[in-house]
Amino acid sequence: MIKRVVLLKLTEEYANTAGRDKVARHAQRVLPLLPGVVRVEVGQVAIVDDAPPPEWDVTLMVELERIEDYPRYRDDPDHRAFLDEFLKPRTVARASQNFIIEEPPE
Repeated sequence: MIKRVVLLKLTEEYANTAGRDKVARHAQRVLPLLPGVVRVEVGQVAIVDDAPPPEWDVTLMVELERIEDYPRYRDDPDHRAFLDEFLKPRTVARASQNFIIEEPPE
């Protein structure tokens, strides 16, 4: 199993509860439909009253069955539109990494 973890820093306009929710809801609608995707989890920052402003606002965790599925997912036109037309105008920074998740031994 491959887990792709993406961290998003939203623009000032979207770095609030309503903005984070809009990004999260849209990701939950689009990402599960992309080729190779097995599961999608979306998280929003947990704000603690006395903490400094968050470094990241939203995380996207996309599971693929195998690493060979990644290019098809990455290059899919709907994924490109999600990135280029939806996320890019709403983010100031993004970090991402693919991880191999080993199944626990039985």
